[in-house]
Amino acid sequence: MSEQPLSGRLALVTGASRGIGAATARALAAQGAHVVITARTPKDLETVEQAIFDAGGSATIAPLDLTETDAIARLATAVGERWKALDVMVLNAATLGSLSAVPSIDAKEFARVLTLNVSAQGALLAAFDPMLRRAEAGKVIGLTSSVAQKPRAYWGAYGASKAAFETLLGAYGDEVEALGKVRVAIVDPGATRTAMRARAYPGEDPASVKEPEAVAARIVRLAVEGFGVAHRERVD
Repeated sequence: MSEQPLSGRLALVTGASRGIGAATARALAAQGAHVVITARTPKDLETVEQAIFDAGGSATIAPLDLTETDAIARLATAVGERWKALDVMVLNAATLGSLSAVPSIDAKEFARVLTLNVSAQGALLAAFDPMLRRAEAGKVIGLTSSVAQKPRAYWGAYGASKAAFETLLGAYGDEVEALGKVRVAIVDPGATRTAMRARAYPGEDPASVKEPEAVAARIVRLAVEGFGVAHRERVD
């Protein structure tokens, strides 16, 4: 265990019940980190937790809806009562919403997309900033999409939310750069075999795109090896 590069470190992964989030949680645990995993579905989180335990790792599940009032504050309080510092935070939780032309975007659904993809992410950064600063070298890794920077027809709502997320996360990265050792990375996973991808591309052969484990492996390398300021990359 002592040879594992993340031994004794604490990681938090949101949207960890399946896909990239689940794969990242398992991969971080395999490198020795204790992983706090969050998502809305307790049963799916328990499945991920069990897989981590079976592989010799350790994890704590925290079922919650990040869009609920005070949910993030409660999570931060619970984590802060047990651990002093947070070494790695992977901001993976997001919702696609409906793909539609901009004039047809449903206002209520758009608000829900923005709440999870933007507002909740800002709340997570605010709530866990003190613990990240107490880490030896805190790392925040946010998952984005190519439509954040390259608009695409019918992807307006989701793309706008990811563009806002990137701006928020990039600004935080600039703010912490000169204040300590917290570093921020924005990762575009590219085409990956996830439930969100299947919903967006229902006719696509899942076997034609990479598995979530490929993205998880890159995230773990970033967590272990570190990265420079204003880091951004795409996983192909």
